[in-house]
Amino acid sequence: MSEQKTNELVRKIFEAYLENKNLRKTPERFAILEEIYSRNDHFDVETLYIHMKNQKYRVSRATVYNTLELLVSCDLVTKHQFGKNMAQFEKSYGYRQHDHVICIECGKVVEFCDPRIHQIQTMVGDLLKFDVKHHSLNLYGFCSDCSMARKVNENAATAAKIEAN
Repeated sequence: MSEQKTNELVRKIFEAYLENKNLRKTPERFAILEEIYSRNDHFDVETLYIHMKNQKYRVSRATVYNTLELLVSCDLVTKHQFGKNMAQFEKSYGYRQHDHVICIECGKVVEFCDPRIHQIQTMVGDLLKFDVKHHSLNLYGFCSDCSMARKVNENAATAAKIEAN
């Protein structure tokens, strides 16, 4: 599906959600939705807010927070806690199920998709008689850059100990 068709469809879904909940359909809410669906990365509230301000949108932090919660509620955005205090978000409509590897040093997030995980999800659902809709798998470790930096620091520390003796 083209990006334009996806944007039209998510707008209609959001409009229907707002109508169903008797909430206002404001230009700010739809601008936030458009901005999110123009992105291809994970983002936090502050990053989205600053980006929108830089694009000359007139939205408050509170509007960004509240709209994100609405978008999560209607399954157009997914909220993640990657072990930090700050939530990360990503668009979810028409987006394939995927999992994440997160660097515990720099916070880098890499997505991956392995069909075996979907097979396990299906098998476990069948076995336990659950209609599993989605799952969350986050793997934590050190990215290659941080691993290299740690090794350099360890080697420097070892060299300093040898020189001190």
